[in-house]
Amino acid sequence: MDKIDIKSLTYERLTAMLKELGQPAYRAGQIFKWLGLGVGFDEMSDLPKSLRTLLVERCELRTPKVVARQQSAKDGTVKLLFELCDGNRVETVLMKYRHGWSICLSTQAGCRMGCVFCASFDPEAARNLTAGEILDQVIEAGKDAALRENGERISNIVLMGTGEPLDNYNSVMDFLELVSDSRGVGIGMRHISLSTCGLVPGIDALAEKKLGLTLSVSLHAATDTLRDSLVPVNRRYNIAALMAACRRYFAATGRRISFEYAMIGGVNDSEACAHQLADLLGRQNCHVNLIPLNQVAGSGLEPSSREVVMGFQEVLISRGVNATVRRSLGGDIDAACGQLRKRKASDT
Repeated sequence: MDKIDIKSLTYERLTAMLKELGQPAYRAGQIFKWLGLGVGFDEMSDLPKSLRTLLVERCELRTPKVVARQQSAKDGTVKLLFELCDGNRVETVLMKYRHGWSICLSTQAGCRMGCVFCASFDPEAARNLTAGEILDQVIEAGKDAALRENGERISNIVLMGTGEPLDNYNSVMDFLELVSDSRGVGIGMRHISLSTCGLVPGIDALAEKKLGLTLSVSLHAATDTLRDSLVPVNRRYNIAALMAACRRYFAATGRRISFEYAMIGGVNDSEACAHQLADLLGRQNCHVNLIPLNQVAGSGLEPSSREVVMGFQEVLISRGVNATVRRSLGGDIDAACGQLRKRKASDT
């Protein structure tokens, strides 16, 4: 009999499983709390030994292993490389802001999307993470020394690491339910951002749920010709289709969308590109996040200069588009998605 991945069970599914095992409903609350702390069955001290033994027999309790850790000397950003039970590795990043610690999570091991500026593209190795494997990144990173030193905890989540969240829709939705449940980890939806490169069916499905999270769309270009070359999924769902989905999302949720725009020197950072972006977004209730490119070895792409980035922002603001420049973090520790994973793979 296959064992049950207990960390991937939502509270309701956990309750149903325990009922099948003849256990009282209140045991679900006890177990759910312990799972959110990342402990083993033997450490669940308020459970009878007979139940702990039953859980060991029926359930699988996976815990990832930290195989590499880097901490920025510049800003304290921490990058963790986790090894999963099948040997796959995923990256997780802890970032310190004035409002607290944010965590950037991976939702897949490898990525199939093929964005040219990203080190995560690995269609052969790509697989979906389970809800429990995504949750484990929050739980285990929350034990990191950078947080423990001052008794701090993770307060914000960004689904923007390795993988396309909407390409792993079901597991990501289960994860969101798990991580936001106040009986467990308890990080509310208003503190969660989900980033997509533009999978239109996933955006529409997410809109129906009205979760209250922030949707970030990795745009990076305002014309199909340029975006086709940067973000290959644009050939399936072009800018017109993507913008229509974004309008539907806003109509359904009332939540302002954030558009991510990586600033790539000599590629998408001209004044003409800024005006094209303003033309595209000028009538939308949105926010543009300009991101100086994290350079990836071998890509041939360079980040835009600070002067160019600031000029691009000025054009957008002058055209009535709300735009900010993202603070660059972790530039000295393989900052871009997939870099640490790829480097460690080449070391073995």
